Amino acid sequence: MMLIPCMACESRFRPDEYFRACHDYNRGRDMVAWTCPHCGNQDELRVLPGELGFGYPRSGRFDVSDRVRVPGLQRRRQDLRLDISLDEKVWRVPTGRRGLVGAR
Repeated sequence: MMLIPCMACESRFRPDEYFRACHDYNRGRDMVAWTCPHCGNQDELRVLPGELGFGYPRSGRFDVSDRVRVPGLQRRRQDLRLDISLDEKVWRVPTGRRGLVGAR
């Protein structure tokens, strides 16, 4: 079973728990805010095909410095959200601070 780590406390989460903690998609920088359910640390990341890219906004863009492989991970940019999919699950991360729309 795939477990995805928190980069701060090193807790590991199943994909459903991890992606439910994603919020606030910034379409301009193509990054997602994520808050660790265990320690409360907030990370910014980019969802890429087959991996998560962690880094920092810099000079108007998002620079990826670390990557975590998540085989089968896919993404689809929408006008006001990012859809993240893995296996049969889809998580929708809206733009702005409205929280996660939900998984189907």
